[in-house]
Amino acid sequence: MKEKILLVEDDQSLSELLQEELEAEGYKLVCADTIKAASTLLNEHEPDLVISDLRLPDGDGLSLISLLEKVNPRPSLLIITAFGSIQQAVSALKAGADDFLTKPMEMDHFLFTVSRLLENRRLRHELQRYRSAFEIEQFHGILGQSAAMHKLYNEITRIASANGPVLVMGESGTGKELVARAIHAESARADQAFTAINCGGIPADLIESEFFGHTAGAFTGAGKTRAGLFQQTNGGTLMLDEIGEMPLALQAKLLRTLQDGRIRPVGSDEETQLDVRIIAATNRDLAAMVETKEFREDLFFRLETFAIQVPPLRQRRGDIELLANHFLTQFAVRKQRHVQGFTDKALLFLKHYAFPGNVRELQNAVERAVTFCESTLIEPEHLPDRITKNSQDTESPRSSEFNQINQSVKSDETMPTLHDLQQRYIQTVLSGVKGNKRKAAEILGITRKTLYRWLEK
Repeated sequence: MKEKILLVEDDQSLSELLQEELEAEGYKLVCADTIKAASTLLNEHEPDLVISDLRLPDGDGLSLISLLEKVNPRPSLLIITAFGSIQQAVSALKAGADDFLTKPMEMDHFLFTVSRLLENRRLRHELQRYRSAFEIEQFHGILGQSAAMHKLYNEITRIASANGPVLVMGESGTGKELVARAIHAESARADQAFTAINCGGIPADLIESEFFGHTAGAFTGAGKTRAGLFQQTNGGTLMLDEIGEMPLALQAKLLRTLQDGRIRPVGSDEETQLDVRIIAATNRDLAAMVETKEFREDLFFRLETFAIQVPPLRQRRGDIELLANHFLTQFAVRKQRHVQGFTDKALLFLKHYAFPGNVRELQNAVERAVTFCESTLIEPEHLPDRITKNSQDTESPRSSEFNQINQSVKSDETMPTLHDLQQRYIQTVLSGVKGNKRKAAEILGITRKTLYRWLEK
């Protein structure tokens, strides 16, 4: 999508010429011939670039600079004048203009200058967003400012100072490995190794060797002695992800290691003393597995000494917008897309969705949206269908406005005309967004030009 330009020029013939050339390049144009008219258009259209004559009927074009500072992000400013001088150019640049051209202008040079200013502005804006995304306050890589997350941070800090095993529980996609890494980073072992292994991803006949190592010739294919994960992580922290998938036979050996810190490699008669802190993680109900004899009760009680429950995303909805914008910036930079944010409607759908896949599902949804978005803002249609069709625990984004209309209809003695109903709905939406016509047009699903035409009627 080409950028929007506000052209402020009182010379009608020049204004028409520049408008024709810029529109031929694909830019969207709005025009004014006075500073007063430009001020109104600035707020309504939020242009990316302002091209202004230095001398206008109601003042100096540089007086627009103070108005530009109030627009976020600030548009670039190109000053043009028939009375150019080096001193004027320097003064304009010092005052805050981004460039200065004198009439008569060579059109190719003019269009190149416009393109350069817009590209520079885009790069500055992307750099700012990139820095902001990575300067957001995080807790060892965990992002969230909700009460539930602050409670989690406090638990991590307290448990990290202990030295016993930890059980991290939570649904899939909540960030259990991040929590485990945060515990390690907050502990006295922070400068030692951290190793994570998925218990369900190792073949049953190799899992004991993977954990405790083996000697040469211990089994077919064991050509040489190999250190296991416990030995490799000695002094540090070993995360056992999806511990509910660990075979019962190995659970017994793990329990013994937790009790005395000793391991015996496969094929060896000797034990080795190690110092490894275990952090186990699971999305399964281990207590229920104990009841069905799928998990050892004694191991469960040993691991449960220090237990942490990671909250699902639906219990920390206040973090959804923060996380969504963080992921958007990361993917926009990585994929070199010009996506800058979400429309209000898209954010509403995200906030109203239950996210059974939690933060991982949100991350994947944002990556998809950034990939398919061809404009600067992500719309609902860029989100997965399951998000826009399955709002839970709250009303859909438009239902509150429709409810107001329905109550209005029921309170009247006679049914309103379609025109009256349309006008009421428009006014309801405008009121809901405090008169912001851009947001109102997005919610109504129309262009701002169409909205203005409706309002005139």
